[in-house]
Amino acid sequence: MNGAEVLLRALVDSGVEVCFANPGTSEMHLVSAMGRTDRMRPILCLFEGVATGAADGYGRMADKPAATLLHVGCGFSNGMANLHNAKKAHSPVVNIVGDHATYHQAYDAPLATDVPAHARICSDWVRVSESAGDLAASGGSAVKAAMAGNGKIATLVVPADHAWEPAGASTSKPDFDPPGRVAEESVKKLAGLIRQGKRTGLVLGGRALRETALVAAGRIAEATGADLLCETFPARLQRGAGRVTVNRIPYFAEKGAAFLEKYEQLILVGGKTPVAFFAYPGKPSLLAPDTCAIETLATVDEDAAAALEDLADALGAGGNPVRRKLLRDVSRPEGRLTPETIGQSLCRLLPENAVVVDEAITCSQPIYTASEGAASHDWLAITGGSIGFGLPVALGASVACPDRKVVALQADGSALYTQQALWSMARERSDVTVVLLNNDSYAILNIELARVGAGKPNGKTLSMFDLGNPAVDWVALSQSLGVPAVRTETAVAFDRQLETALKTKGPRLIEAVVPVSLERIFG
Repeated sequence: MNGAEVLLRALVDSGVEVCFANPGTSEMHLVSAMGRTDRMRPILCLFEGVATGAADGYGRMADKPAATLLHVGCGFSNGMANLHNAKKAHSPVVNIVGDHATYHQAYDAPLATDVPAHARICSDWVRVSESAGDLAASGGSAVKAAMAGNGKIATLVVPADHAWEPAGASTSKPDFDPPGRVAEESVKKLAGLIRQGKRTGLVLGGRALRETALVAAGRIAEATGADLLCETFPARLQRGAGRVTVNRIPYFAEKGAAFLEKYEQLILVGGKTPVAFFAYPGKPSLLAPDTCAIETLATVDEDAAAALEDLADALGAGGNPVRRKLLRDVSRPEGRLTPETIGQSLCRLLPENAVVVDEAITCSQPIYTASEGAASHDWLAITGGSIGFGLPVALGASVACPDRKVVALQADGSALYTQQALWSMARERSDVTVVLLNNDSYAILNIELARVGAGKPNGKTLSMFDLGNPAVDWVALSQSLGVPAVRTETAVAFDRQLETALKTKGPRLIEAVVPVSLERIFG
């Protein structure tokens, strides 16, 4: 066996079943090794950002890593934006990055880069293999590192000669360490703080937004009057009918500050202290008031569900918390197509156990609010704010959960970053319905321009956010990449097309024309 074959065996023996790949010359022996086994499913992606985003979506839904196969430092750098999102989501990902053969690195070839330096920017664990014989242990260690806590980014750099040279055949499956358990003393301390009767919010993030954890949090809320709050961009929120409801902290800084101003204490459970997404003149960075005490029950790498159950028991919180009711009797929306009517259609049509990937940007909040009564589903948000996330994550989620319908709420500007994911969806027959929200604009930047106080814009300024000159023909683009598509401009037409798409297996794109009003933004 050569090093590539040993590495592949180590990965699959450690539970890695899927590789999202955009390989180059340095990775050919790994490509060849995958071609000779049925234990690893290779999925070709036409851009590295699609591969890394797909690995993020897979990790969020499978709770174990997929691999990516990337080509030297430049290829890794092309995937960095979605690795940033994956790191903020605490998704388990294993990156395998090829490099020049060790003896070739001294010649400064055109693609020569400092691959480990690139990798360290957005990886929690980085290793360069020492030899072909080292690849078995390194592969297992990479998976173990990715599974640490509740998910990490692990990157293994493999010089080409290590992949083709002979290697021993022995591998060992790593032992995975479970997330840490919160100490009993910490639970008792926080139970005492809640009993003081101060206005309390539990800020839930990470694994605290899964159904079991939400039930325990709901018990605490009903017993004590504490409010359940959700981080603004959850990696995976289990919501809809039958689930305990949480209130998302608003995105805009002033709204977030107003939302939190009533609290005397916030308790973090798998989440971080709420902060503004950006700095704005005259607005605070921290959203909680200065008088608000902030405590931590469980960090993102600790067992949030167990901590919440322990806290509920310590507070004597029993019973079965109130769950969201199903709103299936919502009538078919009519009139012009808006984010609200799109949310209403989702509410009445979304199938049980669907996965919704949200990169709707300016349309996101109204769709989210209008769909709260939908059948139970998982909601995946853009955790790191790096756009081009939605289509790749939807691809990865569909690979992880082939029996679940995936709906990608996708803004047009962001979709152009990684539209190549449509090709991979077609090739893999992914069961993804893409709702392409088209306003021919980077609408969020128009809003941010107004909010930062940079002055009234002129035509030249606004041209930098305008995507309508020339307009993208999304139906033609989607169809050219193998995904059937249709354009809708009314609420009725969209609702009918969504109903058809959700009943049809395989990828489809529905272009939803939702114009933005610059006059409303700038006055």
